[in-house]
Amino acid sequence: MPWLELRINSHRDDAPAIEDNLMDCGALSVTLQDNADQPIFEPALGETPLWQDTRITGLFDANTDTQAISTRLNLSDTSTFAWHTLEDKDWEREWMNRYQPIQCGDNLWICPSWIDPPAPEATNILLDPGLAFGTGTHPTTYLCLQWLSEQKVENCTVVDYGCGSGILGIGALLLGAHSATGIDIDHQALLATQDNTQRNGIPRDRFTVFFPNKISPEPRDIVLANILAGPLVELAEVLNPLLKEGGLLCLSGILYSQAEAVMAAYADVIDFAPVRQKEEWVCLSGRKKHA
Repeated sequence: MPWLELRINSHRDDAPAIEDNLMDCGALSVTLQDNADQPIFEPALGETPLWQDTRITGLFDANTDTQAISTRLNLSDTSTFAWHTLEDKDWEREWMNRYQPIQCGDNLWICPSWIDPPAPEATNILLDPGLAFGTGTHPTTYLCLQWLSEQKVENCTVVDYGCGSGILGIGALLLGAHSATGIDIDHQALLATQDNTQRNGIPRDRFTVFFPNKISPEPRDIVLANILAGPLVELAEVLNPLLKEGGLLCLSGILYSQAEAVMAAYADVIDFAPVRQKEEWVCLSGRKKHA
């Protein structure tokens, strides 16, 4: 059965009211999208910003009276709205077809569970998209895994701070790390990490997960944190003590314009390597100085 989409071009100040009105009119879902190529990378704490020009899309049943809805919403200028027929599909199959293996290093791949790894002899992280962040499709995750694939991690102890899906800690373990600790404030992320650990055949006691206030304080060999620039600056006093002298730090979730501010927060403790960049995002890595 086909569906109907109502797409409305709006200013951000009007978007919340339009969203509410669409739901009142029986929309099954409402989506807000950037309508003018104006990316929002890192909102301030507590903010949910919208784009200057926002496209609002309401999904309706195919039998909806479009004229009645348009009249109720007071839509008359056809340059600002349009109805579209959305053909029904096997959406699960459509989604699966779009998610393909990703090569993050010479010998490191991320593979969905329904596709045979293209390089079976390589280190393959089996990971399906889920509720927690970290599938390898985002430049920040890719950069961290690329960096990790180039390190000597055999028998190292690892912290994956802000673990999300657990992809970084799992990658480290598959590359030979002794153990990993995942830290996140989101209970769903901790569950996702445990599920993905099991999917990759890693014993659960090798990748333990905790809320931030429950982590054991002893220093580790490697600390990974793919979060955002603001939290990473604030976490400097937390992450530095978790890293052994001579240990390796890898930070991402950072825009190129934010790199200097993040490095400044760690400069007294970390000798940074050259910055890695992919699109607007960077990965910062370095070694902890000896006291």
